[in-house]
Formats: sequence, structure tokens, C-alpha cells
Amino acid sequence: MHTRIGVQIVAAVGLVTALGIALLATVTLRTHRREMIAQLTRSADLLSETVKRSTEDYMLENRREYIRRQIETIGRQERIERVRVFNKQGRIVFSSDPTEVGQALDKRAESCFACHAQDRPLEQPPVQDRARIFTNGSGHRVLGIVNPIQNQPACASAVCHAHAPDERVLGVLDVTMSLADVDQQIAASRNRIIALAGGCIAVAGLLLWALSRRLVSRPVEALAAGTRRVAAGDLTTTIPAGARNELGELARAFNAMTARLAEDQRQLTQADKLASVGRLAAGVAHEINNPLTGVLTYASFLLDRAQENAELHADLEVIVRETKRCREIVRGLLDFARQTPPRRQPTDLNTVARRAVAVVMNQLQLAHVGLTLDLTTDLPPVQADPNQMQQVLVNLLLNAADAIGERGGTIRVASRQAQLAARGHEPIRRAACPKGCDLLDPGTRVGGLYAIRILREYRGREWGYCLDPVYGRFNHVAPEPWEEGVIAPAACPRCRTTLVEPEGTCERCQAPTLAVLGPNDEPIQWCTRTGCHFTRWAAREQRGPAPVVEISVEDNGRGIAREHLPKLFEPFFTTKGVRGTGLGLAITWGIVEGHGGTIEVDSEPDAGTRFTIRLPLEDAEPVRSAA
Repeated sequence: MHTRIGVQIVAAVGLVTALGIALLATVTLRTHRREMIAQLTRSADLLSETVKRSTEDYMLENRREYIRRQIETIGRQERIERVRVFNKQGRIVFSSDPTEVGQALDKRAESCFACHAQDRPLEQPPVQDRARIFTNGSGHRVLGIVNPIQNQPACASAVCHAHAPDERVLGVLDVTMSLADVDQQIAASRNRIIALAGGCIAVAGLLLWALSRRLVSRPVEALAAGTRRVAAGDLTTTIPAGARNELGELARAFNAMTARLAEDQRQLTQADKLASVGRLAAGVAHEINNPLTGVLTYASFLLDRAQENAELHADLEVIVRETKRCREIVRGLLDFARQTPPRRQPTDLNTVARRAVAVVMNQLQLAHVGLTLDLTTDLPPVQADPNQMQQVLVNLLLNAADAIGERGGTIRVASRQAQLAARGHEPIRRAACPKGCDLLDPGTRVGGLYAIRILREYRGREWGYCLDPVYGRFNHVAPEPWEEGVIAPAACPRCRTTLVEPEGTCERCQAPTLAVLGPNDEPIQWCTRTGCHFTRWAAREQRGPAPVVEISVEDNGRGIAREHLPKLFEPFFTTKGVRGTGLGLAITWGIVEGHGGTIEVDSEPDAGTRFTIRLPLEDAEPVRSAA
């Protein structure tokens, strides 16, 4: 059995708080008790001095009856236990309790000890030395204070009870006051302080519990639950990461870890699929290539001998053509399954382009396709794998020739160095909500890149909406056509956290803006109004244009339909019907992406298509090459 960390924190902090409050209450009670005793002591001393002065004349005149009555009257007042007068021999001369008159007390008794502590009477002890607290016969505490009666000249000259002039102390006035009321007040104060301390401890405990529940227990529970879900295989798990503290950092690290694991799993799955395709292709190649070679050889031989039989010649042409297509399918599967990381080295793309052209030149000539090279001189080298880049250009050239078809046309291959502005070109390779949920959707691609999926409210319903993952481009994917000009709120599709900025405003239409966290948690903004093409990636704009090397392949063929553009780089998607495998552009995109570059396509139906490859330029000496 385990104890929750929140309970441990509350218990520890509550114990420390309780000890602190108990210490404060104890100090407060003791201070309050001392102050009340000191106040009562001063009152008792003032009373004793008043009694002494009020009976002074009666003592000088030896009017004992008046003294007795006055002392008894004072002794009957509230809180006063007794009022007594002792002579210098320690005998009670007057008392508010007549039964005590004439009794002698020990000098060590409570009434005498203060003045005889040094075995001789003190003439005028200080108040704190003359006061004492003790328990009477009734069992409750009392405060007693003694006041020495000093010898005065009048006492020495009085005929009735004259004293020698050298005697300094003639007797003692003893006043005893009950502390029952004071003890009751102290007990009531103690009870109030204990109740208040208990209430403070309870309130502090509840506040600590609520704070620990919110700041510690819930994040830890969410992290533990997320960890269990990840352990169970759910790599789409994310946990809220809004707190700006260590637990928030831990949650964001957890989300980044799960996102990386999901991506790694996707890549492993893809790699496993590719390996399966590779094994299948290898088996197919082994089992089919030899029979295909025999079929193709004999079909070609028969085709040459059947020139005079038109019907047989046509049938044999179909056999030869379809056999070659089967061979190309097997070759495409092998090429797709054998993708390897690029072996980068300083590479002149102009040289790569010429080699690619040399490979396909015969096929272009047979198809009556013209070729124009527009290669920039002094083109800087890029870090690239020349063989893979040649494969990319060969594939694009063959696709361009297929797009031109039998009517004939022209292909233009161009290269140049450029400064690539972020807007319209920079891929957004990371997108997260404020709580760290990954917004990139592997199931939806725009231009070969994972789209940014958000949740938008439209017409009283919530819709999944995919933003174009290229900054400054607006090929968004909506579930159905949306009405222009509508402000549609946005939220994270996983944790439902709003993506609308509290104070963000569109610079064009003044509508609210939504934002996601891009690379390095840099905010990337879009307008929430449908149809408004406002976006801003301020941090990327501040870094300025990036130097790149471009190489493009452009044709004047039939073009690509707009609805096909978002799926163009997906594996096995083809617009060639039975003549294509749908692997060429997927391989091309994977190679360019592996080089950290981008590939873009611009196409108009019946007007032509242009593929543009951009690779990041690193500092290197320029390579001299002829255009």
C-alpha cells in the first residue's frame, strides 16, 4: 500500500504549521497571563497603599475599633480574600477574618517570606518581591502582596503606643486577592486561542490539500495515467502542460517524448512495411524476372518475325508492352523499399542535372520531347547525395515526358541560387497547442507534409480542419466548403484547449487570431475569419531569408488537376492509371525531405507543371560549371 505524494506533503506541511501555531499560541497565552498578573499585582499594591494611608491616622490615634471596621469592610469587597496587619513580632493585629486576630505566623510563611528572605526585615522591598501567588485552603490560586508599615516621627511621639525612633519597620499590611476570575479569563482565552488555532490549522490544511491537489497530485496522477497508457501502447497520449513550473516542464517533456515515440513508431511501421515490400519485391523479382525475361525475349523474337501478319504483330506488341510494364513495377517496388539515408558530400547540382539528362535523352528524343538546360554558372555546392539527387531528377524528367505525351513538347531544367523567404516556402515541422499536444496529423498530407489538424466550430458543429503546413500558404483542407467571412473559433482536437489568442488581432480584418506553437515554441498565427489569408510567424520572419540552391523541372504538358495536388506525393497514388505505380514521386519526396529540403509543384491543367527542389545552402567555395 502506498501513500499519495499530496497526502505526504499536506501531512508534513500541516504538522509544521500546527507546531508553529501551537508555539505562537503558547507564547501568546504566557504573555497574556503575565500581563494580567502584573496588572492585578499593581492593583493589589495600590489597594494596600490605599488601606495603609486610610488607616494611618487611626493607627496614630490608636483607634483600633475604627481600624478593625475599615479592614473588615475592605475585606468584604469582591476578589479580596483577606486584609491583615501584622506587628513586628509576626502576630496578627487586625484582620478581615476576626478569628485570626492574635495568631502568630512563622516568618517563613507566605506573608512573611518576602520581607524576611535574608533573615532580616527589608525596609521597602520592590513590588515584584512583595507579591506572591499561592494556593489557599479552598484549592484556588490567590495573589498576596505585603506592604511594610514604616516607623514615622509621629509614631515615636505618640503616647499610646510609642516606638523607639531607631525602629524602621513596625509591621506589615498583607492584602490577599483571589485569582479565580483571572484564571477563568485565562482559561477562556486559552480555549479561544486553541479553537482559533484549530480552525487555522483546519483551514490551512484544506488550502494545502486543495493547492497540492491542483499543483501536485493532479499533474502527477495525469503523468502516471499517461505513462500507463503509453506502456499499454497508446502513443497518442498527451497530458495537460499549462503550468509554468517543474511539473509543467515534465509534462511538456512527456508529450515531446510520446510524440517522438509515435513518430519513431510510425517510421518503424513504415520501415517494416517497406521491408515487407522489399522482401515481397525480392521474392517477386526472383520468381517472376526469369519467366518475364523468357516471355519478353521470345515475344520480341516473334514480334520481329511477324512483320507481315498485322493482327499477330499487334497482339505481340501488347505482350511485349505489358511484360515491360511488369518489369518496371517490380523495379519500382525495389527502388521504393531500398531507400537509404543520403551520403552527403559537396555536390554540384548542375553536374547532377546533366547526368540525369544523359540517362533519359534517348527516351525523350523518341517521344519528340525537346529539352532546354538553363543552368546558372558559379552555382555553389550543396551537401547532398549525388546518386539520390540524380534519381530524383530522372524521375521528374520521365514524369514530364509522360505528361507531354505523344503531341510533343518541351522540358526546361533550370538551376539558380536564391534567398528563400519564409512566407510561402518554410515547412512547419512542429505544431503544438498551449498544453503541448501534437497537432501534426500523419493521416492528412498537404503537399507531401503532415497537415496541422485543429478543431473549429462552424454552424453549431465542431469540425476537424487541417491547416496548410507551409508558412504563408493557404491550401487548407476543410470537411466541406465553408462560407466566407465567418469567424470560426479553434481549439486543440485532443485536450480542447482554445487556440484563440486573448489579445491577438488580425492585421487585415481585425478578427481574433489563433496560434499554435511551432519549432522552439515560437507562436505561428492565422486569422480565425474564413477566407482571410493572414498568417504570421514573427520569429521566423526576424531571421530573414535562407540561402538555398534551386533546381526546377518544367514542362508544357497536360498539367495536374487541382484535386490531385494534395495527394501527389502519397505512396501508390498515380494519375497515370494502369501505366503508373504511384511510387516515383513518393520516393522523390522522401529523398528531398531526407536532405532537409523542400519540393513544390505548380500546375495548371493543359498548361504544364513545374517541380521546384530547394536544398539548404551551406558555406562552401563555388563550383565552376558551364551553363
